[in-house]
Amino acid sequence: MERVDFYVLAGSDARERLKFACRIIDKAFNAELRILVWSEDAATLASIDDLLWTFAQDSFVPHEQLTPESNWDDSPVLLSGSALPSPPADVIINLGSTLPPALDQTPRIIEIIDGDEARRQAGRTRFKQYRDKGVEPTTHNLA
Repeated sequence: MERVDFYVLAGSDARERLKFACRIIDKAFNAELRILVWSEDAATLASIDDLLWTFAQDSFVPHEQLTPESNWDDSPVLLSGSALPSPPADVIINLGSTLPPALDQTPRIIEIIDGDEARRQAGRTRFKQYRDKGVEPTTHNLA
């Protein structure tokens, strides 16, 4: 892990947080990066799956739930909350409440924090954990 970016949003609407994640995913996809969207919550992954089809009229981001048959060539965006792809992702978009796995194999982690108090507190905990691992996160305050 070389870089961790925290994007801090003002509102607490979970859907707005996921829409912002879609914009980041689209940007990384256009940069031809392999992206893993990580969350332990199946409902969050299902929402991201739906939003990636509809968040922008002029955008298409090929994506799928990670399975043993998943292939970066077919789906440069993989969604998971339990398994890891091989080879590792270039970027992990962490929508979970804990540190994502495979930190030592992923050059960049993106965290998206909104105004929801529980998500904000979990984000503060992860921020400290990254520091403890020797990485100074960069904060982008979008509030």
